[in-house]
Amino acid sequence: MEYFITGATGFIGGVLARQLIEEDHRVVALVRDTRRAPGLAALGARLVQGDLTDRESLRRGMEGVDGVFHVAGWYKIGTHDKSQGYPINVEGTRNVLELMCELGIPKGVYTSTLAVFSDTHGKVPDETYQYDGPHLSEYDRTKWLAHYQVADPLIQAGLPLVIVLPGLVYGPGDSSPLGDAVRQYLQGKLPLLPKGTAFCWGHVEDIAQAHRLAMEKGRAGESYIICGPVYSMIDAFQLAERATGIPTPRMRMGPGAMKTLARLMDVVGAVIPLPETFAGESLRVSAGVTYLGDNSKARRELGYQPRLLEEGLPETLDFFMNELGIEQKKN
Repeated sequence: MEYFITGATGFIGGVLARQLIEEDHRVVALVRDTRRAPGLAALGARLVQGDLTDRESLRRGMEGVDGVFHVAGWYKIGTHDKSQGYPINVEGTRNVLELMCELGIPKGVYTSTLAVFSDTHGKVPDETYQYDGPHLSEYDRTKWLAHYQVADPLIQAGLPLVIVLPGLVYGPGDSSPLGDAVRQYLQGKLPLLPKGTAFCWGHVEDIAQAHRLAMEKGRAGESYIICGPVYSMIDAFQLAERATGIPTPRMRMGPGAMKTLARLMDVVGAVIPLPETFAGESLRVSAGVTYLGDNSKARRELGYQPRLLEEGLPETLDFFMNELGIEQKKN
């Protein structure tokens, strides 16, 4: 089979491309600059230069393929410049999915996110849940628009699309805000941990596999939550401490204090550019929030089996420690 992938130079998309090629599928990867994707070329992917915001630039890569994985997205939390969120996440998704419809591509998988549910306040909803706002971040807002105002209407019009919703994705090579937090922790620079904040932690290899399962077994028109198991931020970093011997931050901040600090940072950030970790938006999405979802449907229909954090976190920490030149403090 031949698959077109957006986001193959990213975290999930790169692992997905490798997994597909290892299974002897052909991969056509959309890249903005072919010179910046030597790893994909080395794997055997066919590189097609284009941009999500330019629909016609996608056509050459999408024509004649057996399926489309639309993984690419703008994922920034706390950044001062949010101007690319809507064009990439909303209009880019529209371009890919409408062209998929025009070209008659048999099936597609679109990568949404549990962030469309926003803060679930400790509840673990399934695919029938829908949140209508307000949103905690521009990422949440634009992914919500792409999911419910672009993908869903096209599905209703007959597009053979499966939607997958990952939670928090971790693993070797992560360059997301989570990856930045792990690096800060390993260097002793992470200032605090938020009380009450919890996510569904999915290893990138499992999340990529779930995309493949969605293409192979997912029913067109259906959504599947493909998140991992639930861990609080404090529990996750305590696991990290046991694995590395590096102490976690001893300061714990409750939701009320973090929301107050977020409002203060909004004022400061309007005058002085702040590091993304300390921006008001970053603090808000960590202030006792829970981004949770029930993956029972994916387990039942796709055969999805995500690993526990205790299994996936140690190798992730080893990767970052090697990257940073940090020695493990205990066996």
